[in-house]
Amino acid sequence: MADTEARLAALESRVNELEDTNAIRRLQNSYGYYIDYNRPEEVAALFSDDGAVVFLSGEYRGHAGIVRLYGTWFQNLFTGGRRGPVKGLLLDHFQFQDVITVAPDRRSAKGRFRGVLAGGWHDEILDSLPEGMPQQFWEAGLYENDYVREANTAGELVWKIKRLNYMMQWQADYETGWAHTVAHLQPAMQCFPDNPIGPDVILSEDEWRPTWPNRQEVKMSFAHPVLGAAFAVENFARLQEKWP
Repeated sequence: MADTEARLAALESRVNELEDTNAIRRLQNSYGYYIDYNRPEEVAALFSDDGAVVFLSGEYRGHAGIVRLYGTWFQNLFTGGRRGPVKGLLLDHFQFQDVITVAPDRRSAKGRFRGVLAGGWHDEILDSLPEGMPQQFWEAGLYENDYVREANTAGELVWKIKRLNYMMQWQADYETGWAHTVAHLQPAMQCFPDNPIGPDVILSEDEWRPTWPNRQEVKMSFAHPVLGAAFAVENFARLQEKWP
């Protein structure tokens, strides 16, 4: 009986982990669909009350800060303050290559995703193209996010985004490609309310994210799948000594 109970407990733990992973993947994918259409209220509702978004050089905190980023800034920039979709505007976010790590107590998790964005304005709505932006562009970045499992308004335990940490890797004009362009979105230098679309906090210098063509390492939140959390180049070198 003891062996059976242990096996059942291990099986239950594995099922919980799979369910949590799928729920977090669904949560993150839902985020992508909502920002496609510039719907800041739906985006903010995916976050915990003390959630935050890290974008470019700053952190937007709480539901008010998140709506300011996706509403006051992005919605006004892309859709003229309207809820999308908008005729002639393309903002498709693709999220994939996820690696999700759920904590043993199932109360928190980390996830790394790759994001790619295809954006552009059709010739019919060129008069709404923001100044300084290309008519067609690509963008790619990495997410290193934190999630929390807590009660929703109905008292059910659900996964929410705790900290969405988006690190833009490159941005490119579609016509000329990424070898001949720089990002049109540059880091904010001033916080809200002095800057109406600014973050609540400016990142410290060691967290600074220079945009393309600069490059920087994005530390991985997951353990090495073979060697575990203790992986180090030195350890791998010692393994090589055992190879024939």
